[in-house]
Amino acid sequence: MKYQELYKILEENIEKKRNILATVIQGPGEGTRLFFSEGELLVKSSEENFESEELQCLSETGESRILETASRKFFVELLRKPSRLVICGGGHVAQQVIVLAKKIGFQVTVLEDRPLFADQARKAGADMVICDDFASGLEKISGSSDTYFLVVTRGHRYDDICLTSILQKERAYAGMMASRKRGILLKKRLIEEGIPEEEVELLHTPVGLSIHAETPEEIAVSIMAELIMEKNSVKKTSGYEKELLACLTEDSGQKKALATIVSRRGSAPREIGTKMIVLPDGKIIGTIGGGCMESRVQHHCLHMLKEENPKGCLVYEDMTGKEAEEEGLVCGGTIQVYLEVLGV
Repeated sequence: MKYQELYKILEENIEKKRNILATVIQGPGEGTRLFFSEGELLVKSSEENFESEELQCLSETGESRILETASRKFFVELLRKPSRLVICGGGHVAQQVIVLAKKIGFQVTVLEDRPLFADQARKAGADMVICDDFASGLEKISGSSDTYFLVVTRGHRYDDICLTSILQKERAYAGMMASRKRGILLKKRLIEEGIPEEEVELLHTPVGLSIHAETPEEIAVSIMAELIMEKNSVKKTSGYEKELLACLTEDSGQKKALATIVSRRGSAPREIGTKMIVLPDGKIIGTIGGGCMESRVQHHCLHMLKEENPKGCLVYEDMTGKEAEEEGLVCGGTIQVYLEVLGV
């Protein structure tokens, strides 16, 4: 199977709740990929045989990690779905949140009943804007384990309408902008209205991390900081960003080197699962942390691209001590990177 076909199948199933991609990084069948979606093995990229116990262990993994069996070493990725942020309200704070959320990689949907503010949300970069009353708008929005809801409407009665609907949906997060006193009173009333107390207690209000934010821009920073903290609390890999996946699914007729961080220690700048593609002309797509470390990995990939039959390999990069100091880095640590050449 061509690797492009595998990644096209992965892309087609990206919205499923549970996707796992396992790559053999050492042992028989090195380079073989196995893609599981909702517990079912959809793709095996080679004719290599795997024990049923291996397949079960891979499909049931609970976090992204290196997994070793008797004969092989796998890098197993529990892939995160594209995170979706649903913002109820399109005012000044919402507009600043949209800008930051898009930079971080969220798919942003905005609900706003005022045409003027709906247009401003579009200009700020929202992927989808629903201009309708909040109750009707939320009926069109399904929840999921990767959906984050933020309520920043212009009035308490609109907040109540939104939360009554949101707290009945599956979600990763629900937050509302309010004073501490207002938040306490609202939670009490929601419980009195019959919403389970355990659901109400998961509501983040006042929303955002406490950084004494005052302006819309500062408030947006505090909100996004809290969203990032919640999103990254689950040990999944970010998977494949849009540009990277587009490169992997296109049949360009040229080889590509793929570098994937498979383990890390210390305060290395990027998490496991972070990927970078290196093309024969030296162009890179994505980043695994920058600096001299990334440059060394890039040159290693370029060398592999020139080989006739390159084999995948694991390389270690140490970003502690003198090098970090010389580059002015506040982070350090070590990473293990799996390098492979994907053929045409």
